[in-house]
Amino acid sequence: MIYLNKPAQTCWPQKTTQPKLSVSTSCAYYKALLYTKVMDLPNQPISPTPTPIVPPIPSSLPPTTPPSPQIIKKSKFPLIILPIILVVILVLIAGFFVGKKIISSMNASKSVTLTYWGLWESKEIIQPIIDAYEGSHPNVKVNYIFQSQREYRERLQNALSQGLGPDIFRIHSSWTPMFKQDLSAVPATVYSASEYESTFYPTTKTDLRVGNNYVAVPLEIDGLALFVNDDILTQAGKSVPVTWDELRQSAYDLCVGNTTDGKCRPGDKILVAGVAMGTSDNVEHWQDILAILMLQNNVNLNSPSGKNAEDALDYYTQFSRVDHVWDSTLPSSTENFASGKLAFYFGPSWRVFDVLNLNPKLKFSVHPVPQAPLDLVRGEKPINWASYWAEGVNAKSVHKDAAWEFVKYLSSPENLQKFYSTASLTRAFGEPYGRTDLAANIKDAPYVGAYISQAPTARSWYLASNTFDGPTGINTLLSKYFSDAVNKVNQGSSASEAIKTLSLGITQVLSRYGLAAVAPQSK
Repeated sequence: MIYLNKPAQTCWPQKTTQPKLSVSTSCAYYKALLYTKVMDLPNQPISPTPTPIVPPIPSSLPPTTPPSPQIIKKSKFPLIILPIILVVILVLIAGFFVGKKIISSMNASKSVTLTYWGLWESKEIIQPIIDAYEGSHPNVKVNYIFQSQREYRERLQNALSQGLGPDIFRIHSSWTPMFKQDLSAVPATVYSASEYESTFYPTTKTDLRVGNNYVAVPLEIDGLALFVNDDILTQAGKSVPVTWDELRQSAYDLCVGNTTDGKCRPGDKILVAGVAMGTSDNVEHWQDILAILMLQNNVNLNSPSGKNAEDALDYYTQFSRVDHVWDSTLPSSTENFASGKLAFYFGPSWRVFDVLNLNPKLKFSVHPVPQAPLDLVRGEKPINWASYWAEGVNAKSVHKDAAWEFVKYLSSPENLQKFYSTASLTRAFGEPYGRTDLAANIKDAPYVGAYISQAPTARSWYLASNTFDGPTGINTLLSKYFSDAVNKVNQGSSASEAIKTLSLGITQVLSRYGLAAVAPQSK
């Protein structure tokens, strides 16, 4: 049985999703709805009942037939906005990564501190250039550390091998084989190969090159020159010798011995020496002198042999062994020259400072090294000696690019001139310019001009003096073999026997550094 007159308070379902109506309104609505459904039931007998009186439906009552669900039409999204939004998103993403990279780069640049190990020049001399660089590069700091020459090569190489080495450091031109694993190649953005070769002197093409790369930049050039006691030459009416034969004759004529006629003879004391040559114990820079003699005599220093090598060695020893214009009883050659008791002396440019410090009143001048006779028809050119220092960059440095940029700055003509001028305030001159385009500035300068005039034809090898490369350094090891050769000849052995032993020693040392014998260069 269907109850149409159920109490009003229970007519409304307890759980519904329909909107809530008042109790009276909802009961009337459902009574009408149930009545309609009963009338639709099939095969049901209908009892005659009076037509029910349906109360009027209030205006707020839902329609007796539920309305069809409304379909809300989606508004069409403007398609033209999509590409704009995508572009904006891409720009934002790209901006994020680019900004992150820029910020990272800025942070990195702020922390760049370059450690620079220097030799010879005090911090006071180089600091003005560093200050100017830091002023134009506010994110870079250069920490210059002046190093003592004592055990410098070993100290530097040990630091580099342990990953504790400086970013920039100074090496001797003959040290390249010992440091080839530690040296960063000069970037093309700093100096291209052609620019490098046109800027610096020809000797750098072999001295500072590893494979196809240059590995150091020379701020200076130096070598060997002839120091002359002007008073001794003037009093004797002599001119400066330009050949070795002239030097030998002048040295003999100018030597003063403790004899009745004043001549220098074996066994007699030398009062004024002619030239510091012939021995290896008290002749400073004897290595450079002997090397240049052999090079001018077309000797292959990598493997000396034959008459040319024997003649060069024999000639060097004749000044003490035969002419007796120098002997091993005399003080060091530098000291003897500064005292005014030596007519001719060989040394690098920096020895000028030593002589002036020892004797500021000494009148002396500096001239190019004598030459062997040249065959001008064959186009032979003078051969001079190169021994200099250059700036390299640590191959393991995390700031290689910044380091090379600073080295480029240092080697610019403007800064080299500032460097030279600042140094000249405290001594006779600064480091002789390593750039060829600055040669004209000092080619006629007292003391230093001779080194500049010789630089275009200067050569070097691993027999350089005063490089301080230590007991295991290439120059020290080779010097020992050459010194033995000089001593053997002075003690009576033949130059031929001495050269044979020397050649074996040279091969042993060079093989240690992977250096093969090469043919000698023509004059």
